[in-house]
Amino acid sequence: MLVLLAVAVMIGVPFVWGSNLLDDHSFSAAAPAAVTEPTAPQVEATRKAAPAAPAAPSLPPALLHPAAVTVNATGFWSWTVLDRRTGEMAGSPNAATTQRTASMIKAWLAADYLRRTPNPSTSILRQLTSMIRNSDNTAASYFWTLDGRSASITRLVQMCGLTDSKAYIDWASTLLSARDAARMGACIGDGRAAGPKWTDWVLNEMRNVASSQEFGIVPALPATEQATTAVKNGWIARSDGKWHVNCLAIGTEWVLSVLTVYPSSKGMGYGAEICTSVTRQLQA
Repeated sequence: MLVLLAVAVMIGVPFVWGSNLLDDHSFSAAAPAAVTEPTAPQVEATRKAAPAAPAAPSLPPALLHPAAVTVNATGFWSWTVLDRRTGEMAGSPNAATTQRTASMIKAWLAADYLRRTPNPSTSILRQLTSMIRNSDNTAASYFWTLDGRSASITRLVQMCGLTDSKAYIDWASTLLSARDAARMGACIGDGRAAGPKWTDWVLNEMRNVASSQEFGIVPALPATEQATTAVKNGWIARSDGKWHVNCLAIGTEWVLSVLTVYPSSKGMGYGAEICTSVTRQLQA
């Protein structure tokens, strides 16, 4: 009995951009010709003739990209930069540590509401605009309730693939890590958060926040990049004597989040400057 010897070569490359497909061979319906079992030299020649796997395409670095970051600051600070083209992230060693989001979470509250309410009234849209552009806390509390309070954060974790974060007390106290904040920004930017109908609207509101809301990341960007960058920062001075100042920006190819906690005696601008310093160093 004749024996067919099948030789399969499998080449596995982690994080491959593309893969080869085996050639599709067609056979006629005529009676097959006699088959001769290949010799060892023939098998070896076939192996040598197999085409090499294509190299992964090379992308130029995004404007903000992984780099060494050093900040001489008192208190806590963490950061994560995410490449929107590849999903790759880099950040500080404490990027998994959670802190209170303050107003940074308002972009999610808006997106979560609009995805579930595709035909909002004009009045609702005005309130959403006020919440994002002017960081209206009353509007945030209203949509926090409409979104189901902690249920909204549960959806955020599940939908955006967060690994560290959770709801806590109220919208301003939501606990997010720097890397989860970057994931949230990517989720808003790619349309998962607000859905296809409202994503552009949410990003446009974030690109047009009041000038007082653009501190931190945006001032460190080139002028051409500033106009296309969506922002939602957060800040709160708590009774524990500490400022929580957080920065989130979504660029065309990147997302950056920076979280800070430090003595309130240093003022809000201290945290904003940390965000600016991190942004500048990630452009190096």
